[in-house]
Formats: sequence, structure tokens, C-alpha cells
Amino acid sequence: MAISAVDAALWDLKCKLLDVPLVTLLGKVRDAAPIYFSGGFTSSTIEELQEQLVGWPRVKMKVGRDARADRERVRAVRQALGDGVELFVDANGAYTRKQALSQDELFAKHDVRWFEEPVSSDDLDGLRFLRGHLPMDIAAGEYGYELLYFEQMIDAVDVLQADATRCLGITGFIKTATLCETRGTPLSAHCAPSLHAHAACALLPLRHIEYFFDHARIESRYFDGFVEPVNGAIRPDLSRPGIGVELKETDVRVYG
Repeated sequence: MAISAVDAALWDLKCKLLDVPLVTLLGKVRDAAPIYFSGGFTSSTIEELQEQLVGWPRVKMKVGRDARADRERVRAVRQALGDGVELFVDANGAYTRKQALSQDELFAKHDVRWFEEPVSSDDLDGLRFLRGHLPMDIAAGEYGYELLYFEQMIDAVDVLQADATRCLGITGFIKTATLCETRGTPLSAHCAPSLHAHAACALLPLRHIEYFFDHARIESRYFDGFVEPVNGAIRPDLSRPGIGVELKETDVRVYG
């Protein structure tokens, strides 16, 4: 992660020396990157879930604490969302293979489109098995730190996730996108929307960026240049060189 931070800083510096935004340097393939709103913790009440997730075109909620309770939570969220919203679930590896498989009928009934880490991301055979038996996309990869990890996982999932704060920065994220392109596998950016926005608009396999509410809250509070999503997508600010954000040093100074 330290290498990732340095790598991102060097890309940002290079762009500032050239006075261009990162997406321009990399080569823009889309004007805006689709996002999905991410929240819905297992500690939230049904009412809190519904209030937080309504109003976005794509949303992701957490499951995995209690498989039986998860069925009711998913049912209640779908009822609040209606039929036009894509619903994703994330078990953070908390289910066993049998538990994940047992959610098939209910999750499919409520049109769950994406099942993230239904089992541990270390259980590649389990991910591969569930990919072959569940109708929704199976996703994993957020814990990848180097290209070999993604190479070993890519055939076990429908969508590969990567996080530029972990996978050796912008450089590692680009390499992972290249791997996805060669295999015909979509790539999804895990969290850190401000860091991923420019690269996401320059990489062909990118499906979307996770707009995690807590990361967005921190980024908007402590960085100038934070861009809010509009109509379910983030559009990088092309008037700012580099990655497009600057630390509000006076605001973070109180933390030492």
C-alpha cells in the first residue's frame, strides 16, 4: 500500500509537470465512469438500509452476518428500490459455500445482479464453483496486491475487482486492466472514487467504480477537487492537472 501511494503521487506529479489531467495523459475512452453506491452495513436496521440505498441507480449492501436475516434484508431493500435499480450484495467472504448456494433462489427472485465475495477470496475453487451455479455475477479481488494474485483469480470470477490504493497504485491498476482486457473480463474499481476516476475513464474493461459512502465522506471533507457523481457517474474535472484533488492541509493539521 505504501508503494501504491508513492506510485499514485508520481503519476500526479508527472501530470502536473505536463499540465494535463491524468485521463488525458492515459488516453480517454469515456467521458464519465459509472458508479454504484455502497453502504448498507449488516448492523443497519431495515429502515436505515432503505433510507440509505434509495435514490441511486446501482447500490450494494452488506450480507454475511446471518444468512436467514440477510434474506429478509434483501427482500426489504428490493421492495424499497423498486424494479429499475441494480442491486448488489457483498458477503465479505463470510458465507460457506453451502450458505452462499442456499441464497440462490431468494437473491435471484429479488434480482440481485452481483454477489461479491460470497466465500473467502482465498477460496478460488469455491468462487469458481459458485460462478458456475449462481445466476448473478460473482466478484472478488479487492485484496489483490500484485498482478499474480489477479492472474490466479481471474478465471474464478465474472468481474475482477482491484483497488489502486493496494495493487501498486495507478500502474498496478493499469496492468490489471490489461489482464482483464486480454481475458475479456470486466474490471471494477474498489472504493477510493477520487483516486480511480481518471484511470476509470481511460481503461476499456472498466465496468464501474465503488462509491463507498464513508470514503466519499472523507474525500469530500479533506480534499479540494472532490467530484460528486451525477446520474450515476463520475466525470473527472479536466480543468485540474493530475488526479484532480489536493489535500486540505489546514483541515488535517489538527490530527498532527
